[in-house]
Amino acid sequence: MNDTLAARPQIAVSAGIFRDGKILLTRRNRNPARGIYTFPGGRVEFGESLTEAVAREVMEETGLTIEVVGLAGYREALPLRTGAGRHFIILPFAARWVSGEINLNDELDDAKWLTSGQLGNLPVTEGLRDVMLSVERILAATP
Repeated sequence: MNDTLAARPQIAVSAGIFRDGKILLTRRNRNPARGIYTFPGGRVEFGESLTEAVAREVMEETGLTIEVVGLAGYREALPLRTGAGRHFIILPFAARWVSGEINLNDELDDAKWLTSGQLGNLPVTEGLRDVMLSVERILAATP
């Protein structure tokens, strides 16, 4: 990637996936955020819609097929705060599990289906708890 592109914000998507009243959290196996739990997701590719990107990323990272329900907010990962060296704009979506069982790729090293009350001291990305609540509200309002 050339320096001009690296200096621009990157768009990423993630999915708060619900199945049987629990949400999926995955642990990053690479930096930045290695060892931190978050939603599965990744970068939007050129020419790809946001919902196509989130469904693709979830399939690639977890092997799950999802139904994307709605946008659940946004987060920003700024280089000076995260040490990532890049600026990411992350668009988390509320989603429902459709099919498949978890089969993690090498970007992730753990997955847990949890309720928001089960997070305890689990290391999670900044703002994840608020996004989880937003995902829960969206899914509760959508049949």
